[in-house]
Amino acid sequence: MLRTLNASIDTPAGGLRSTRRSLTTELVAALGQQIQEQQLKAGDRLPTEAEIVQRFNVSRTVVREALSKLQAAGLVETRHGIGTFVLDARPSGIFRLDPADVAVSLDVLAVLELRVSLETESAGLAALRRSEEQLLTMRRALEDFEGNVSEAEETVSPDFRFHLEIARATGNRYFAEIMTHLGTTIIPRTRITSTQIPQDQFSEYLHRVNREHEQILDAIARQDSESARAAMRIHLINSRERLRRAQDGI
Repeated sequence: MLRTLNASIDTPAGGLRSTRRSLTTELVAALGQQIQEQQLKAGDRLPTEAEIVQRFNVSRTVVREALSKLQAAGLVETRHGIGTFVLDARPSGIFRLDPADVAVSLDVLAVLELRVSLETESAGLAALRRSEEQLLTMRRALEDFEGNVSEAEETVSPDFRFHLEIARATGNRYFAEIMTHLGTTIIPRTRITSTQIPQDQFSEYLHRVNREHEQILDAIARQDSESARAAMRIHLINSRERLRRAQDGI
């Protein structure tokens, strides 16, 4: 049975004091440490947003960004209308991501460079080796993505599912293992706050991302490995540029 954590979280006297970006980093580090030291255990519900605001003397925006980054790191999940819960620890593997690193973007632009090499090849292999069932799983992920855009729901999970299924379709377990251990931190959108892309532009931004996904899927479905590689490379280079522009406030 899930239980709610009632124990207080240690905070510096007077709360956290710094810029918003630093506040987010410090809050992620504080909560992440509680999780790593198992003061917050798998299944525990985190304090409410209002409680964290009060305990750390930070804004709701800082709390929401910190929780988003913890979710991106695979440490917690938010269940609509219920709360945010600690997830089971990921098994040790090739990559281990520290939540404090996630808060400062983990050099996400550099991670995207890694993805250009890794996923360009995985798309080419997937085009040659995919099964009809794997194609269907990819298609469902993109349908969920599109549906969530329309309902203003979270799109990171279906985005990651799409890329992970491509890795699985290579038939080489190491592609999938690397993607699994990187987790949703690879999705640049987890580094872009609502203040960096105006709300009236965000929906179109997401539709544009998914159109690029569709081009990748179409090439994989046709078993056109070169087109699949090209579509994936274009998608990831575009993602890198979108992230850079958002971070620069362009």
